[in-house]
Amino acid sequence: MQENLSLLAQEAVEQLESVNDFLRWGVSRFNAAELYFGHGTDNPWDECASLVTFALNLTPELNPELLTAKLTKSERKQIVELISARIEQKIPAAYLTNTAYFCGLPFYVNPDVLVPRSPIGELINNGFSELINQPPQRIMDLCTGSGCIAIACAYAFDEANVDALDISPEALAVADENIHRHFVADRVFPIQSDVFGGVAGQTYDLIVSNPPYVDAEDLGDMPDEFQHEPEIGLGSGTDGLDITRVILREAAGHLNDEGVLIVEVGNSMLQLQAEFPHVPFNWLDFEQGGIGVFSLTKAQLQAHQADFDNH
Repeated sequence: MQENLSLLAQEAVEQLESVNDFLRWGVSRFNAAELYFGHGTDNPWDECASLVTFALNLTPELNPELLTAKLTKSERKQIVELISARIEQKIPAAYLTNTAYFCGLPFYVNPDVLVPRSPIGELINNGFSELINQPPQRIMDLCTGSGCIAIACAYAFDEANVDALDISPEALAVADENIHRHFVADRVFPIQSDVFGGVAGQTYDLIVSNPPYVDAEDLGDMPDEFQHEPEIGLGSGTDGLDITRVILREAAGHLNDEGVLIVEVGNSMLQLQAEFPHVPFNWLDFEQGGIGVFSLTKAQLQAHQADFDNH
């Protein structure tokens, strides 16, 4: 496959000319390689377009008038190198461009953080409609990774302060880079913390978390693209719920009286429901796709504290 791709790549550099030529060529190569798409795009066309526009220093919304533009040889080589790396090494496009979009905002990413893709973005865009009674003044983004949720929340609630927590110093360095790129360093604060350990005594109006939640079996079966992401950001014990259990046990102590907890657990929702059958998880629906996100109020967490303490 690599030898064939190398020959095809050389042929592309020599014979193809326009932006459209390379978009078509890249999509054809992606289809032949049977890649997995799920790190910011869900189809070969968008994935290829992200690489082509990056190589040409163009905006992601490619102007149709540029599709017939002829490319220089150096531009052609750069595009082919990116497409070849995507195929041969199964590197998600976001890591090749160091850019991912969340809530319509650009974020710097590298393999120290997951590529942003949480359905929680839809909740942020809707201002957490029907989940909170008033705009939050203090927000926690627990397991912040790239800082995308924390920063998007700061955009959505321009009077709120947001603490962005993560156990990984490398992830916090990425979050800090994004905080400064978005000019929100006066309101978004990266904090190294093992779950709630770094914010003892602090309380919030809203806690949002996209923690690791992939169970051990699924972690071993994931497509090659996921092997480029930090395992610490994906797996959480045998059933994927080790960190979620800690969150449920300790969240009430970090919420104000009208506070709300929102957590994503993905496919682990079935195990969570089975383990806590009496807890009234509010499983949220998404117009743009996504499952496994629940909300609980502080009162609900307190009412079931004994359940959480016993696990």
